[in-house]
Amino acid sequence: MKYRILRGLLFAATLMLYSHGFSQPIDIDYSNPKKFTIADIQVESDRPINRPLVISLSGLEVGKTIEVPGQDLKTAIENLWKQKLFSDIEIAANKVEGDNIYLLIKVITRPRLSNHLITGVGKAETKTLDDKLKLNKGDVVSEHYLKRIENTISNYYTEKGFANTTVTITRSEDTLYNKNSNRLKIHIDKGQRIRIDKIDIEGNAVYSDFRIKMLLKKTKQHTWQYWLRSSKFNRELYEEDKNAVAAFYQSKGYRDAGIAHDTILTTPDGNLYVKLTIDEGNLYYFRNITFSGNTKYPSNFLNAILNINKGDAYDPVKLERNLRMNPNGLDVTTLYMDNGYLFFNLMPVESAIGNDSIDLEIRIYEGPQATINRISVSGNDRTNDHVFLRELQTNPGDKFSRSNVIITQQRLAQLGLIDAEAIDIRTNPDPKNGTVDIEYVIAEKPSDQIELSMGYGQRQVVGVLGLTLNNFSSRNLLKTKNWGGPYPMGDGQRLSIRAQSSGVSYQSYNFSFTEPWFGGKKPNSFTISAYHTIFTSGYSTENLGKFKVTGGSLGLGKRLTWPDNYFNMYNALSYRRYGMENYSQIFSLFSNGVANNIYFTHSLSRNSISAPIYPRNGSSLSLSLNWSLPVSLVRNIDYKTALPEVKYKWIEYHKWRFDLDFYMELLPKLVLKTSANFGYLGSYSKEYGTSPFERFFMGGDGISGFNLDARELIRLRGYANNKITPNVKGFDQDGNYTTLLEGGGIFNKYTIELRYPLTLNPQATVYILGFMEAGNNFLNFKDYNPFDLYRSAGAGVRFFLPMFGLIGFDYGFGFDGTVGNERQKGGQFHISIGQQF
Repeated sequence: MKYRILRGLLFAATLMLYSHGFSQPIDIDYSNPKKFTIADIQVESDRPINRPLVISLSGLEVGKTIEVPGQDLKTAIENLWKQKLFSDIEIAANKVEGDNIYLLIKVITRPRLSNHLITGVGKAETKTLDDKLKLNKGDVVSEHYLKRIENTISNYYTEKGFANTTVTITRSEDTLYNKNSNRLKIHIDKGQRIRIDKIDIEGNAVYSDFRIKMLLKKTKQHTWQYWLRSSKFNRELYEEDKNAVAAFYQSKGYRDAGIAHDTILTTPDGNLYVKLTIDEGNLYYFRNITFSGNTKYPSNFLNAILNINKGDAYDPVKLERNLRMNPNGLDVTTLYMDNGYLFFNLMPVESAIGNDSIDLEIRIYEGPQATINRISVSGNDRTNDHVFLRELQTNPGDKFSRSNVIITQQRLAQLGLIDAEAIDIRTNPDPKNGTVDIEYVIAEKPSDQIELSMGYGQRQVVGVLGLTLNNFSSRNLLKTKNWGGPYPMGDGQRLSIRAQSSGVSYQSYNFSFTEPWFGGKKPNSFTISAYHTIFTSGYSTENLGKFKVTGGSLGLGKRLTWPDNYFNMYNALSYRRYGMENYSQIFSLFSNGVANNIYFTHSLSRNSISAPIYPRNGSSLSLSLNWSLPVSLVRNIDYKTALPEVKYKWIEYHKWRFDLDFYMELLPKLVLKTSANFGYLGSYSKEYGTSPFERFFMGGDGISGFNLDARELIRLRGYANNKITPNVKGFDQDGNYTTLLEGGGIFNKYTIELRYPLTLNPQATVYILGFMEAGNNFLNFKDYNPFDLYRSAGAGVRFFLPMFGLIGFDYGFGFDGTVGNERQKGGQFHISIGQQF
């Protein structure tokens, strides 16, 4: 550091003050410091500078009394030097008049960056380094600045496996840009990529070398087993892997296990040889476990919750999980916190350690029970507070419960109105009064969807236009001042309007509205829907065969509290009318007439998934029954001889569905989804038989085709759309041999799907997946064989855009290529647009 005060250091023996414009020194007795009052301060610099700022940073000011020589001027220079803006600082006296001193601060600024050039690497790497370095024109070029550049580049290439990277920075004066400006040339020599040729494990007797090497997640030797993984060496990741080996042993009861020592050598070809020596130590067991400080629950009950028995291998991971946070069951901490003991704490202490056994004392501080004082939700600007507050399971006056906080978090996420990854729960406990305030901080996301898509089915191009509003407010429909946007929003109601058309040949219109809290006091949902579909057998407007479907439904849902808070029940009454005018393309049983269907729906479901778009854990289970009125009991006709148009004037059936989805996070963000689906269509009487409507069609993407006869489309990727569908052939009324009935009466399907997100941004969620599926579709229960399955596997990607919903691309390969009498060649590509699964 270069301190120049009056052209010398303050501590120099011959300190002299020079008066500006005079060649003779001013007479000051340095053995007897004198106090002066600063009368004026001037600043000189080699380039334009904020002079008042320099004076302020120095700590000097007009009117201040300083001692010369003394600490004041030394401190002023130190203050300026700390800013790292100057390469030279000098404080001089312009003149002295009595007790007044006129000071001049002279500074030379550090060079500024005018431009930089990176050489020695390609354009792509140059761009990456520019993004990391963030060098800007006008930056102060200091030694620290240059060192930061060098370290950033070296660390970047070290992570890539180039441990011997050299960075050479050349500074040159840029006279064209500005005075005292530097141009930097940054030359990079990456050197040879360093690989790990071999890893040797010594000292391990309990676990094999292979098992230990599997624990080294980021440190792999260069062999054929790991050709898909990088064998580069990263010191920081290597240390993490060593800790992982020690943690693995300790979780198996080897409490004292660790890496005794390790060796890293450079091989003749410049790569690395790594040797790990493991000290396994003794296998320890739990011996006596006691609790102290517990008054609420007896020790034998806490021991049952802890679920660790005398003689079990010492496992600190299991101990910690069952004491504090067990995702799969009850733990000691949750037991207390669910009963209001927010201030509860515990500490496991190893009270005695033998040769192979450990005594534990669990010291408990119960503290007082906490009562919830205040509840609030913040971060919502489009949705009314009551939409979120009514979902809370934590209410003022209740005892604090950690489980209720977790359930509340899940319910807020399942609304689909907020970013599930950004929910923040803030607690403000008051131990003195035994209360706690809870604030749920949320971040709203776009939830409405516009569906603009085109699809191909039944040899036609079909256009779709749909609008789904998931935050609708019907009570503000006529109050435009309260809309809060382009439509009345804020009450969490769902309004959906959808239209499909391929011109004259196909048109479909759908409307539905759901109020999730019908009446506003209890979570009882009310749904009303209506639809109308027209399908013609030609493309002109003359002599068309027509198939019309018109219907509607009213439904009531109820959230249950037993067996737990995740159960829901739904009941609905629906009516559907089929009208056929010279139309025989659905089935050949009859082509003219009307079929009516009055049916009831009952559904019992349980949903505990963590988020609606990318769930990481939880499950979704549903058991449903659709049944129509058994009108055959009161109709006075002979069903064996009745014409189809008479027989099916009133449709009757009972249809059962069971669906199960289970999500488990294997690694951070890596999720395994398993699914099972089953459906059965039955009848009330043999004479009537099974209904030609409401049948199951399997294969393909599960959304292609037209749902005119209330058929259910079951997805089975890797096969063509609706290919796995049985049929009944025979002679129609005109004596033609044709397909009389199409569609299955019973099916089962199983799916395993492995998912990993590329981004969980609520504006655009993207994840990739790999899947295996198996399923089959049978005509009736007599043909049913649950082990006769069509199998497939493949991969896909999902994009969730708030305005369009879920967009999916899948490629699947069916292993059982023969479907019926047809041979399927190769795989199948499936696209789903504007459809949420």
